[in-house]
Amino acid sequence: MSVETSAELGAARADTGATRGDRRATRPAARTKLPREEPSIPQRKGGTAGYWLYLLPGFVLLLVIVVIPLIFNVYLTFTKWRGVRTPEFIGLDNWLKIFSDEKFWTSFTNSVWMVIAMVVVPTTIGLIVAALLFDVVGRKFGGKVGSFLRATFYLPQILPIAVAGIVIGWMFRPGGTGAMNQILSIFGIPAVDWLGQMPSALLVLMGVLVWVQIGYPVVVFMAALQRVDPELYEAAELDGANWLQRFRAITLSIIRPEVFVVTLTCTIAALKVFGPVYVITQGGPAGATLVPAYYAYTEFFTKRDIGYGATIATVLTVLVVIVSIIFIRVQSSLERKERAGL
Repeated sequence: MSVETSAELGAARADTGATRGDRRATRPAARTKLPREEPSIPQRKGGTAGYWLYLLPGFVLLLVIVVIPLIFNVYLTFTKWRGVRTPEFIGLDNWLKIFSDEKFWTSFTNSVWMVIAMVVVPTTIGLIVAALLFDVVGRKFGGKVGSFLRATFYLPQILPIAVAGIVIGWMFRPGGTGAMNQILSIFGIPAVDWLGQMPSALLVLMGVLVWVQIGYPVVVFMAALQRVDPELYEAAELDGANWLQRFRAITLSIIRPEVFVVTLTCTIAALKVFGPVYVITQGGPAGATLVPAYYAYTEFFTKRDIGYGATIATVLTVLVVIVSIIFIRVQSSLERKERAGL
């Protein structure tokens, strides 16, 4: 190879290297990563009308189970009907009759006692028990012990009321065969007709309602207390606060929404209570434990005055709606005041 040829090859390699160097210089130091585009959800043709088809079964059940029977029940309040033939339209006679019916007003007076037995007492005791299980028992003996005691309190809620009624009837049976009268006989106390006279019949019924209902607020309040930071109790205890002060300052302030929910649902249950009255006292003695739901039942199925029974049921429904609206408005008002205070 001649000298000229070698020089030409060297110059060509130099030019190639320079060209590659220029390309490296012009290449960006780091490649910019473009944001990944999320796949778009395909829009259903025809708008959202197709999604309403999924709600159609629920609407049909609502109409068949709630709306249509409610409308028919209101219609029956203006009729006299014994369940056969065609209802006879009588106008406002049933509504006028209800204002002068002493048994009707007695039943609503007894509802006050039901509210005490199913709302006031269980909610108060439930608050204290839930706070003790969470703040004292749970911290000293562990969560398993608290959960076991919570399930124990809730057990009467899942017990069929018919079974509970049989047990209560056996305990308070008149004469010397009932369990309570046998206990009294040990101390020389004569037998008591617990369910056949006042005030023992009302007290027994209220005691059963408290026993059945108390597990519900305990479970709800303990679930609400799970969102409370245990360090709040520890800090308050280090500052010298006793259990009652911790209960008022921490527990009540945090679980106030759950208190409203429990109070509302228990009040509705107390106004329309039927099962325990039917199984234990059947409204006796002499209407002393009569409640609106059981009174409506007797008018429906015993006296066959379906129009008047429908009137009682409608009044009870209106009362439940009014109570619900009052509770919801009071709760909303308190929440607005708290937000404004913050």
